[in-house]
Amino acid sequence: MRHIILTALALNLTFTAVADEIAENDVRNAIAKAIPWLEKGAAGSSKENQCFTCHTHALPILAIVEARQHGFEIDEANLKAQLNHTLAHLERGKQQYIDGKGQGGQVLTAGYALWALDDGHVERNETTDAVIRYVLNHQKDKGHWVKNGRRPPSDGSPFTANYVALRTVVDFDAGDLSELKTSRVEAAEKWLLNTKPKDTEDAVFQLKALHRIESNKDAISGGIKALTAQQKQNGGWAQTPDMEADAYATGTVLATLLKEGQLLPSDPVAVSGVRYLLDCQQENGTWHVVTRADGFQPYYETGFPYDEDQFLSTAASSWATIALLRTLPEAPSPSETSIAK
Repeated sequence: MRHIILTALALNLTFTAVADEIAENDVRNAIAKAIPWLEKGAAGSSKENQCFTCHTHALPILAIVEARQHGFEIDEANLKAQLNHTLAHLERGKQQYIDGKGQGGQVLTAGYALWALDDGHVERNETTDAVIRYVLNHQKDKGHWVKNGRRPPSDGSPFTANYVALRTVVDFDAGDLSELKTSRVEAAEKWLLNTKPKDTEDAVFQLKALHRIESNKDAISGGIKALTAQQKQNGGWAQTPDMEADAYATGTVLATLLKEGQLLPSDPVAVSGVRYLLDCQQENGTWHVVTRADGFQPYYETGFPYDEDQFLSTAASSWATIALLRTLPEAPSPSETSIAK
């Protein structure tokens, strides 16, 4: 018994020493270096492409808004411009949403755009209501949402599609469509509980979706344990079992465990994950992740580094930033951006 107690104490001391090696100032500096690149990438994407994208608009917006909530200085004018760009994209497709056709990217584009606008405190209007109704009705005969794509890790994961759709449906005051809302959530929950994730993206968004709809605690607990068990010895997570750890997978997992999994920043899992992200951050403040996507879309330059890898690297840098932010206490923000159209 004494040996067991001493071993446990030794382990605790080891974990404390590891935690002490990561100063809060190091985390804050890493975040501060990343923010201008996320702002630049989003602005550059808007300049070169009138379309909204999940990688270069939604995720940077989510990271920048969360950074503001933690007291970091951000470019408010740029944030407002990216929110306007997102809303303008939906407005161009308004009739398509009313007709039930949607835009390119379908529910993934619609869900991520609404997520970004919601986080940015953009007021609902006729356009966003049309998009919400589209999401609610889209593929209702299937019981869950399906999005086929050739741009892994995010595009092509049905779990990601279901999370962004459910996020929209759960928060929607359905009114005359309340019965449809209930049936869609119930059917999606059944699918989520009976479908096994194939990779880390699937597992992350399965957990996020189950948490969002307040599914049974055993399923959520199982998802947390499964993701925690996939952490590699270097503290990171990989996109697939046969890949090495990278900032995209690590950022998504750590951000999710810290929020939906209620993981404490002081937990050894979180400490190791943070250390991995700090160690693989580039000198310029970004994170580089090599793309696996088919290059079927015209390449354009956003100003973010890494050429053809810049879109996934922007997403990875956004998730890594969000994960690091969630290890810090929130602080009162000086202002909030709100758009009413």
